[in-house]
Amino acid sequence: MDWDKLRIFHAVADAGSLTHAGDTLHLSQSAVSRQIRALEESLNTTLFHRHARGLILTEQGELLFDATKSMLKRLDAAAARIRDSEEEVFGELKVTTTTGFGTLWLAPRLHKLYEMYPDLKIDLMLEERVLDLPMREADVAIRMKEPSQADLIRKKLMSVRMRLYASQDYLDTHKPIESLSDMPNHRLICQSPNSFQVSAGSTLVQHLLTFEPQSLLTVNNYFGALQAILANVGVGVLPDYLTEDFPNLIRVLPDVESGEVPVFLAYPEELRQSKRVSAFRDFVQDEIFAHRRRMRVLAEET
Repeated sequence: MDWDKLRIFHAVADAGSLTHAGDTLHLSQSAVSRQIRALEESLNTTLFHRHARGLILTEQGELLFDATKSMLKRLDAAAARIRDSEEEVFGELKVTTTTGFGTLWLAPRLHKLYEMYPDLKIDLMLEERVLDLPMREADVAIRMKEPSQADLIRKKLMSVRMRLYASQDYLDTHKPIESLSDMPNHRLICQSPNSFQVSAGSTLVQHLLTFEPQSLLTVNNYFGALQAILANVGVGVLPDYLTEDFPNLIRVLPDVESGEVPVFLAYPEELRQSKRVSAFRDFVQDEIFAHRRRMRVLAEET
């Protein structure tokens, strides 16, 4: 059914008069009458009884009027929500980032965002594939390199380095590791050089493999590598943003690390005014600033 015809029908049913409905809609009485007649023909039914005192809905007209009232209420509610969204944060926000960053850093902090905005619904998509933001596969992305897609607002959040870590139990029960030449005495836990990862991490792994570690465990994401390291399986490569949340990690060979990996937040230009996006952006920035401050204090204490 044509929405324009339904809108005109609703106005006529509400006013009980073609003339009054025409005044409300700024249409002539004849134009309103033609639209009602066309709607009745499309439905093959009569919607109004014509009486001297005005128009009275038929039984079929009452059914349609109930439907249009419900539709208009929902539209009015949606319009009100849209107006309210200029001041409130609610609705769905699609966020994409890597499996490692999403599971190990972002997800454990999201309870703070929900405390501020309980009506927000986040769809967190964790994968290494770069989703197309302009095509709205996601609203916001956090990526370990600067996005190349056009028409994106982007902001550098921080830099990450890949470093070597082990558990204290592992270090207490295995031969000392004082230089890379000691790697043949240890099992290396890392992502496969052939798996999808940032180039800085892959370069570090390839360098470590030249020292011929005793054994090798490759995992296709940092969450799995972390679990193996905490379980005393070996010495592993992890991003340095984990050290605050996992204090049991002991850094091994402090002089060995990857090059800097920039972390960017990006979203489409068309979402510049989105309250949901702004709330998420500000939350992530605040959490990273706080993380940096705590890490500086920790570094000064040690």
